[in-house]
Amino acid sequence: MTKKVLLICGAGASSGFMAAAARKAAKKEKADIEFKAKSESEVHNHLNEIDLLLVAPHLKYMIEEVQGACEEAGVKAGIIPQRVYGALDGKGLVKVAKDYLEGGE
Repeated sequence: MTKKVLLICGAGASSGFMAAAARKAAKKEKADIEFKAKSESEVHNHLNEIDLLLVAPHLKYMIEEVQGACEEAGVKAGIIPQRVYGALDGKGLVKVAKDYLEGGE
């Protein structure tokens, strides 16, 4: 079953580029993970349709705020490492997502 991952950043632009890189990497690896990006203001509208919420590193102050809502919805949450985000490292993000989804990190 395809796992759904939502990336959030301020306006959704940089996470959009990150999601595109991750989609490309996931396809190459044949990873069954779907990446989408939204702005942080839309998080609560999408919690019931995702398995993992990944927050851009510059929004890590938000993680405590969204973690409660994620727990209630049965969604895992984490922060995208700066080195992955800064380099738009799609392959790195697929690995981060897998680690969270498999219970690591």
